[in-house]
Amino acid sequence: MPQSPLDLTEAFIQLGTIRHDETPLDAVLDRIVALTRGSIPGATEVSVTLVHGSAAHTAAHTGELALRLDQWQYEQGRGPCLDAATTGTVLVVTDMAAESRWPEWARLAHAAGAGSSMSIGLPIQEAVVGALNVYGAQPGAFDEVTEAAQTFADHAAVALANAHLYENAATLAEQMQAAMHSRAVIEQAKGIIMGQRRCTADEAFRILATISQNSNRKVREVAEALVRQVTTAAVAPRQGARRDG
Repeated sequence: MPQSPLDLTEAFIQLGTIRHDETPLDAVLDRIVALTRGSIPGATEVSVTLVHGSAAHTAAHTGELALRLDQWQYEQGRGPCLDAATTGTVLVVTDMAAESRWPEWARLAHAAGAGSSMSIGLPIQEAVVGALNVYGAQPGAFDEVTEAAQTFADHAAVALANAHLYENAATLAEQMQAAMHSRAVIEQAKGIIMGQRRCTADEAFRILATISQNSNRKVREVAEALVRQVTTAAVAPRQGARRDG
């Protein structure tokens, strides 16, 4: 029985209410494929292909059939999901048994139980593109829903792009915080060396760099070890004094 348009509207609403500060990228992808299967009539299995450079992988899928259908395309280096991702177009296979554009893949897909498919390009970022892949058990499953699926994919692309941007921003923030911590520790270590050796800041850093090279450790690790050593040495006499008192 065909699903009502309200289902698709509800899917749009759910995509629009995703909180990216609480929902990791993997969970957003899982939500997209689940909503697609639940709102697009004729959808049996759904997946999302992501392409970065020449490398493609299935980032989310509703079942093993969708994963296999995607992977066969990656192995062959061609297929509707790859072509849709790189061109940003909608590619529909109406009947796997009669498909001539990707005959070898279509033969495998038909044998596996897929009768038709629809792959919709998802522009995500300049370096990352993708496709929303919808597989049907019957031929012609998507002949009358292509436009609705395209509209859904547009909303999904926005949700996915926002999730991707948020994750990249969060990763960058973590990297900057780590870099600031490293710089602070290195400055502490330089100060310790300057006090011990009566040398300049540049000379102190060269000493750290030399130890780093000789011990095959990062400068940050050498600095942390020195700060920890000095801190431990300073704390030990105070602890001993308290025990004696």
